Amino acid sequence: MPIETNRAPLYEMLEKHAGLQVHSFHVPGHKQRSSWYYAQADKRYGPLLPLDVTELPDTDDLHHASGAIKEAEQLAADCFGADETRFLIGGSTAGNLAMILGVCSPGDLLIIQRNVHRSVIHGLMLAGVRAVFLPPAVDPVSGLAVIPDAVIIERALTRHPEARGVLLCSPNYYGMTGDLNAVVRVCHIVGVPVLIDEAHGPHFGFHPSFPTSALLAGADIVVQSAHKMLSAMTMGAMLHFQGDLIDREPVREALRMVQSSSPSFPILASLDLSRHQLQQQGTAAFEPALQAVRTVREGLQHTSFRAIAQAHDRSSEIVQDPLKMVLYEAGGRWDGFRLRDELTNRGCIAEMADARYTVMAFGIGSCQEDGEALIRTLSDLYEQFFSEIRSSDKFPGDESTKTATASETSIPEPVTLSRHFPDTVVIPLEKSAGRTAGEWIVPYPPGIPEIFPGEIITDAVVERLKSWRRQGALIQGAEDPGLVHIRVRHT
Repeated sequence: MPIETNRAPLYEMLEKHAGLQVHSFHVPGHKQRSSWYYAQADKRYGPLLPLDVTELPDTDDLHHASGAIKEAEQLAADCFGADETRFLIGGSTAGNLAMILGVCSPGDLLIIQRNVHRSVIHGLMLAGVRAVFLPPAVDPVSGLAVIPDAVIIERALTRHPEARGVLLCSPNYYGMTGDLNAVVRVCHIVGVPVLIDEAHGPHFGFHPSFPTSALLAGADIVVQSAHKMLSAMTMGAMLHFQGDLIDREPVREALRMVQSSSPSFPILASLDLSRHQLQQQGTAAFEPALQAVRTVREGLQHTSFRAIAQAHDRSSEIVQDPLKMVLYEAGGRWDGFRLRDELTNRGCIAEMADARYTVMAFGIGSCQEDGEALIRTLSDLYEQFFSEIRSSDKFPGDESTKTATASETSIPEPVTLSRHFPDTVVIPLEKSAGRTAGEWIVPYPPGIPEIFPGEIITDAVVERLKSWRRQGALIQGAEDPGLVHIRVRHT
């Protein structure tokens, strides 16, 4: 029976149920009508509430899907090129936890790149998994980290043939990825599955301008946040399976553990609608966003601001998502935080910033007006602050230190992260080098731990944390978010 890609069965099911106009004697308590007596909230939320239902005979069950949800997931698998797709209502976090818990048993070993999202670290802790943390490859031009080189992954697999899988985060938060095809090849030669946190790349492969998706590269499990770059609601994500290297049932069971037994039907339906949009519009769905990006790029030449995605600003081995515009001030006079703040003050809200760059995330909902607003704001900033200064293109990556090649990099020893921390004390950050961290330090965004409990704090880490402190970065996990003090293990 052919798949009806023109349908959105999950959304259609909710519309049909809302049209029944029945009396609700089941949860949720709002009974599909607004009753807050808060006029603006009633106006905003009221139209959505008829779709916010629970598991009923005609609405299906996320954890035992047999009706509209099952059909919507099958349509998504067909759309994304997976053998099987599962909807997530806890973001990519839920998918990352489930794939680690499902693939590994306590004591098993995973090979993982060091700069992963904290949800991956949480998964390791919950699963009791040993991890070999590989350093990422670093683009020598921009200084940004991408997935480890296939050579170092092959060396790690040779040293640890017992590895249950290789887990990578691709693309990074700047929209950059390396050669996933090569990574998958070296892993599959020895029968090791590849697990990819592709939270920021659900659109990959759907337009010639975009990088290849992890599924097309052959990855065995791929987790995507459909809400980040596609049109799903926040927390809407998907987990995709392909191939036969993964026993899927333990992953499905893990999903039942980490996801709510009362999932949000509006979020689920938005995943169905997001998939429907891709299959009905095809590449045209992204043209407004790409045109907005082109508008900004064309205007940048008249300012002192640049974007690293321009061909001469990145290594030829790195593939860049055009919808992630990574901006910097060419003279090196502003860091990423300053540019972010100046843009925010003028109504252009960035995705994230760091000591070098400001990341502007375009998505499937972006339009020409957004591009015009951004380049107008950048032009105004240039006129106000830099038009009288002689410009000198100073690329932020120029000052980065030389990094070791894959053949020079040693394979770290496995580590085990515990959910139970030993006694800790608080000391000044400047005195913490050589001590064992007793808390998380997570700049957010992007949510990648700078340090996690159990790691040795090096001089380099202290300097990076001092840099985050000077720049006023938003820090999560730390007892002292101002990073004057840090919690370490008691000696």
